[in-house]
Amino acid sequence: MKAAVLYELSTPLQVEEVDLDNPKSKEVRVKITANGVCHSDYSIIHGVIRSPLPVVPGHEGAGIVEEVGPDVTMVQPGDHVVLSFAPYCGHCYYCAQGSPVLCVNMRTIMGKGALLDGTCRLSKNGQKIHHAAGLSSYAEYAVVPEIACVKIPHEVPLDKACLVGCGVMTGVGAAINTAAVRPGTSAVVIGCGGVGLNVIQGCALAGASIIIAVDLMDNKLEYAKEFGATHTVNPARDDLTKTVRSLTDGRGSDYAFEVIGLGKTIEQAYACTRQGGSTIVVGAPAREETVTIPAFSLLNEKKIQGSVYGSSRPHVDMPRLIELYMNNKLKLDELVTRTYSLDEVNDAMTALEKGEVARSVVVM
Repeated sequence: MKAAVLYELSTPLQVEEVDLDNPKSKEVRVKITANGVCHSDYSIIHGVIRSPLPVVPGHEGAGIVEEVGPDVTMVQPGDHVVLSFAPYCGHCYYCAQGSPVLCVNMRTIMGKGALLDGTCRLSKNGQKIHHAAGLSSYAEYAVVPEIACVKIPHEVPLDKACLVGCGVMTGVGAAINTAAVRPGTSAVVIGCGGVGLNVIQGCALAGASIIIAVDLMDNKLEYAKEFGATHTVNPARDDLTKTVRSLTDGRGSDYAFEVIGLGKTIEQAYACTRQGGSTIVVGAPAREETVTIPAFSLLNEKKIQGSVYGSSRPHVDMPRLIELYMNNKLKLDELVTRTYSLDEVNDAMTALEKGEVARSVVVM
């Protein structure tokens, strides 16, 4: 099959023929139909998110189940599925507590670039190729754990449903699950890429009355308005903290979301948050990034919290998002700025780097 392989950091992906083994116990083979182009894949390519090499990136996929291995009970051939990059074990401490995105086994295996059993299904000329996020969906097919497959109705377009696999779940979930945004409140969202736009629409779905979108690119601020932003700020022109305070009766925002992954912007989000408010870190920082906050400010009961995958329970939350989309209450079509073929995946990465798109989709 054809797949996009990363052999060296900060080099173009090589779209070439690779071998894919058959699924083992509790695994399935999925024919990938579409895959969203996420900044996390860009971060893998450039070493911000670490992965063993060589690796096939891609973690925002959707497709059709073609083959199931032994002991599979959750899906069958012909099922349409969104792929979850949180293939949790279901029995560790965190899974038992209802937090599958914190699964110990999942995080260990993802760090090894393998599937849940610690081995890989990808290779070329006998050389092992690693899996990104347990999926590797920049490919025509993927062998994944059955727990990574979230079944959806056949009438849902897969080139839109794939976005729920990461960006939409991460962004909307950060607002609704992690922050639990309340109606009538205020929110600041720093970073209006694909995930940031979904934080904005999550805040809008939750009933926030003031949603302030922040970005250095005016085209992204225009996108933000379409997804529910009531105000926009370009920090290159306006003082961010002063502007936020002027829009919130001098207090600061009830919630501030950082969706970039930089220490500096996390500190800015915290500075925008009112006493007793919540700063939610959604962006994925490099391990070397640090954050400095005034210790005394904690006495004002300000909170700072991380959000992974929208604090989701994928098999509960993803079908709900799909239902919202089918009922015209969640914007997915509007997210897709461009589509690419698998052979054009490097062009898609360039457009992402330049900030030209809200979200692009690689259609197989």
